[in-house]
Amino acid sequence: MEEFMVSGVTVHAGDGTSINNAWIWVKKGIIAGVGSMDARPALDKNSVQMIDAPGAHVYPGFIACNTTLGLTEIEAVRATNDFTEPGSVNPDVSSCPAFYTDSKVIPTVRQNGVLISQAVPRGGLFSGTSSIMRLDAWNYEDAAITCADGIHLNWPELPNTSTSMKNEKEEWKKREQEYIKMISEISLWLARAKKYVPEKDKEPDLRLLALRKVFDGKTRLYLHADSERSIRDALYTVYSAGVSYPVLVGASEFPKCMDVVKKYGTPLMLPRIHSLPPGDDYSFDYFYKLPLIAHENKLLFCIQNQGDMEAMHCRNLPFLAGSAMAFGLPYEAAVASISGNAAKITGIDEKYGSIQKGKSATFFVSEGDALEIRSNRLTLAFIDGRPLLLENIQDKLYKTYLEKYGLGKP
Repeated sequence: MEEFMVSGVTVHAGDGTSINNAWIWVKKGIIAGVGSMDARPALDKNSVQMIDAPGAHVYPGFIACNTTLGLTEIEAVRATNDFTEPGSVNPDVSSCPAFYTDSKVIPTVRQNGVLISQAVPRGGLFSGTSSIMRLDAWNYEDAAITCADGIHLNWPELPNTSTSMKNEKEEWKKREQEYIKMISEISLWLARAKKYVPEKDKEPDLRLLALRKVFDGKTRLYLHADSERSIRDALYTVYSAGVSYPVLVGASEFPKCMDVVKKYGTPLMLPRIHSLPPGDDYSFDYFYKLPLIAHENKLLFCIQNQGDMEAMHCRNLPFLAGSAMAFGLPYEAAVASISGNAAKITGIDEKYGSIQKGKSATFFVSEGDALEIRSNRLTLAFIDGRPLLLENIQDKLYKTYLEKYGLGKP
């Protein structure tokens, strides 16, 4: 559709605001305007397709951060997993060419409103470079919004001090020494990358060439760290080295080191909130309340879904935000946690993540509340103004077996 208008809807803009009884005007893949129905512009209905959806809800395309979606198809089949590389230090490895646009998993995720993902490599110390991908394209070149938004560093973790190992002094001392040694290795790589001058090297070191970008003010360094000590050590190390834009990923114990997180204003990619507490001395709702804690402390955060079967479970991303809302997070803040905030953290907010004039027309229309599993029913979805086919293999199988056993139409 070259030009169209969706009207009569509730717009959840993704920036913490909403508009009741609103319209969205799209022209050549860009949002040309958005506002309330009493201020709707008069358009030529012969040249503009009018889509009336009274009572429906419109959301910006949700963004699945820190996921292997598109890099894996069947976890139990090793040949379909393309998210790790041999070796420990691979900052130059990009996930972009490995992204599989014909994945059968992607349409199942898209049907719940997840239209953009951050494809992230795994394993080692420096896993590689992630990419931000549209979830509807012919190939990875067409899918890529950016092929290099940041480098991922898996910070070493010491065993939880609540375990019996704290009583095994020799073993604990050994682990402590290994931990300190790995931090020294990280510091050395960062220092070498910062001073690296490729013009003086006959054969440029691709690893240092990639890693030096975390000092350019644009490229993120994603720090995968969970415990209080790891978070403190990671932030101190990278800020001391001069890294310009660190992002904490996971950061389960960030409330214990709020002082340093707030001091630096470090963005957070919070862990999957549908998880068990990290220890016996934590409340049952510990993970559920993390988004509220981040919101109340005015931290920039988004919700991500790393864990078992994370690619398939990306379709549950809106329901993670819904659960956070049930535990106190305001509704529009919950929407922003998987749209506008995620776009800001990954650096694509100039075009994506919110419904605003001048931004990409990447949004969807739902019959009801998209954060509620019973009412998230997409009727329309667009990426860059291009309408999507909302169909997947699970729908086909559902319809097939309904007919086979004479159970009627879905």
